[in-house]
Amino acid sequence: MKKTLLSVTAGLLALLVVSGVKASVGHDQHAAAAPIGQPGKASEVTRTIAISMHDNYFEPESLSVSDGETVRFEITNQGALVHEFNIGTAEMHEGHQAEMLMMVQHGVLKGDKLDRSMMEMDMGNGQTMKHDDPNSVLLEPGEQSEIIWTFAKAADLQFACNVPGHYQAGMQGEISVQ
Repeated sequence: MKKTLLSVTAGLLALLVVSGVKASVGHDQHAAAAPIGQPGKASEVTRTIAISMHDNYFEPESLSVSDGETVRFEITNQGALVHEFNIGTAEMHEGHQAEMLMMVQHGVLKGDKLDRSMMEMDMGNGQTMKHDDPNSVLLEPGEQSEIIWTFAKAADLQFACNVPGHYQAGMQGEISVQ
């Protein structure tokens, strides 16, 4: 019995490590292949858009921006669960969802709470769960944050919550870049 349990545990651990590496590599490849823009400068902001995150939907549900426009997103989590606002392509979101699943599996993301101290831990291969990318914020209920973003050329972009199950439940919106 101990031997079987040890084998199953080792197999799951190996699968987790491999899937985490794959998700990280895939995410980086998509970021390089699909220019989505870059962090913006506060002095170049042309407008501010308030984003409200509720339990499995955003307000507004879609956005329209101009090529080269710098936007300040003021993001508030008005839901009862942890939510993410992440700018990217559908492919980038798919890769990031595997990383977010790791956060749940490691006890970092706990429904309505984040264990921020665990976000600094090395999860293997130098990968942490800091969640400090400039195109994304992860917020507990009631928290607020902002992203200043300059959009690149026209692209098929989305904003999404990649907390496991949220994207699939419809917590995503299109960003039209013109």
